[in-house]
Amino acid sequence: MTTKARLQKKINFRELKLQKRNLLRGIADYKRLKKLRKLKEKMVKPKFLDRINSPGDLRLLSIEELNVLSGEIRDLIIETVSMNGGHLASNLGTVELTLALHSVFDFRKDKLIFDVGHQAYTHKIITGRKDSFYSLRQYGGISGYTDPNESPYDSFIAGHASTALPIAFGFIKAKELKKENYEVVAVIGDGALTGGEAYEGLNNLGAFGKKVLIILNDNEMSIAHNVGAISRYLSRIRSSRFYQNLRRKTPGTKIGRRIKLAIKDLFLQNVLFEEFGFTYIGPIDGHNIKELIDTFERTKNIYQPTVVHVVTKKGKGYQSSEDNPTKFHSSSPFDVETGIFNGKKGAKSFSDYFGEALVEEGTQDPKVVTITAAMPDGTRTDLFKKAFPERFIDVGIAEQCAVSTAAALAQNGFKPVVAIYSTFLQRAYDQLIHDVGILNLPVVFALDRSGVVSDDGPTHQGIFDTSFTQIIPSFVVSAPKDGEELKRLLHLALQTNHPFIIRYPKASAEPSFDSRSQYEVGKGELWSHGNDLLLVSVGAMFERTLKAKEIIESRGFSVGLINARFIKPIDMELILSAAQTSKKVITIEDNIVKGSFGREIAYALYKKNINVINLGIGDFYPEQGKRNFLLDKYGLSIENIVTIGESFIRGKKD
Repeated sequence: MTTKARLQKKINFRELKLQKRNLLRGIADYKRLKKLRKLKEKMVKPKFLDRINSPGDLRLLSIEELNVLSGEIRDLIIETVSMNGGHLASNLGTVELTLALHSVFDFRKDKLIFDVGHQAYTHKIITGRKDSFYSLRQYGGISGYTDPNESPYDSFIAGHASTALPIAFGFIKAKELKKENYEVVAVIGDGALTGGEAYEGLNNLGAFGKKVLIILNDNEMSIAHNVGAISRYLSRIRSSRFYQNLRRKTPGTKIGRRIKLAIKDLFLQNVLFEEFGFTYIGPIDGHNIKELIDTFERTKNIYQPTVVHVVTKKGKGYQSSEDNPTKFHSSSPFDVETGIFNGKKGAKSFSDYFGEALVEEGTQDPKVVTITAAMPDGTRTDLFKKAFPERFIDVGIAEQCAVSTAAALAQNGFKPVVAIYSTFLQRAYDQLIHDVGILNLPVVFALDRSGVVSDDGPTHQGIFDTSFTQIIPSFVVSAPKDGEELKRLLHLALQTNHPFIIRYPKASAEPSFDSRSQYEVGKGELWSHGNDLLLVSVGAMFERTLKAKEIIESRGFSVGLINARFIKPIDMELILSAAQTSKKVITIEDNIVKGSFGREIAYALYKKNINVINLGIGDFYPEQGKRNFLLDKYGLSIENIVTIGESFIRGKKD
């Protein structure tokens, strides 16, 4: 057996042991939550929820009993999210709506398509996942979104907004081609109507003219408060006393409907959905189960595209969430009694550092403009909005619009900073290449939630951005190791005449490490020289890599360390110089290995007879679970870096 084969065998064996340990740790957490759930069940005995094992059981309850059940479901959601974190406000607002839909339709054969899916907790509870609901968003537990792999009641995967209507169009077309008979129901929030794909679906469904039911869940919010003309349009409909009186008094006859349409056209002018070819019903009270059930029953006799406009209250039933639905949209664990979030105090995240640095840059330079896509609080651009409201733009859930708008601002001499979660920038890839890249426009992209992301599973992982951005000509791609470096990189980006990406995770940006080099585009940071091995860390993996280096050195080896700082352009001169002695390099990053920084290094150093091992995420979609747990599981633990590093060094001596 060759030295290389022996080394690989050792690595594989140790990886297997680490995976087993991580699995056992995950099972222990899972059992702990289950035990806690059972203890709480002994304290509160629901009256009706215990009787609901499938949606068919709902039809055995009266309206009054369904109302009691809705309160019990809210209690379960609040209790679970308070322990696990999750999307609280959006789910509390759709309890009655979901119960009514399942009371009228049979979604074992009918298709229920949720847009985004972060309002589907009630759906999960009544479709056989009640007893496993305690495991929500935990490793090995049920997803926070819909997923066909989890339940036959989940028609499609959902994690990104504005997709439900095109998906519904696909189901309607498939039903026709296969000559099958079932209902298609899509639930979309008014916030998702800020995304262009929703209108592409609306346009095609209206033109196709086949039966489909769209539930417009109107709570006046997406993640933050809604923006744009559509929000104002729906607000006018909700607040029109004339329309409300007309809806109650006009007879439901064909002639009456024509009269109603004519008067609506006169007083409301452009009735958007009916211009698209839909029958429009509403608005109706989204918390009145009887009215919802009656309305949905009537839609079964409408054989054309139909929109039912349902008005709900985000956060309903829990005062803290009602008072602050943005704060409780995607909630961390909290105390139910006080509404105060748990967790360490004082540890600033990368997002916090970015928000503060952005305000500093905006204070110094009036040309700095900030754009986000419905995420001011999550990206901490809310700080810039408060300081410079006239230079802040929230385009809603419309990432393509955000990037193209930024390109035009840059063309006009401004310095746009686009703050978007990594997983959502994928939706604007054409704009990165076509609108920004070809003209080489100086747009700064702050990619929050890059790398492995906690709890939200495969739909929200930020493990692809290094691979899909570094291949675009003229783009600069960087990754800060801590909060202070993020601030320095933002300042550098705003002085650079190229598209500039700064990627960072949802994680603590502390502690801060001293800088050992000047900040210059394409220049890395040499932390230390080493004769036996060189470790090259990308971004927030630095702290783990530094600790691994110290452990390896404590065992008698000399290890060099470089903070890459730039993924593109790569400081190949620095890396090559530092690797000449040991001829052994390990790269560490939380991006997929394919198309990664590490692969670029390996390709370049191969010709120099320098061996490279790339540590990163493999060719798969990461599961849901805590960031640190998943990093450990996927081979990016301090222990695994140490194990592979030592084996690599000893391989040389063998």
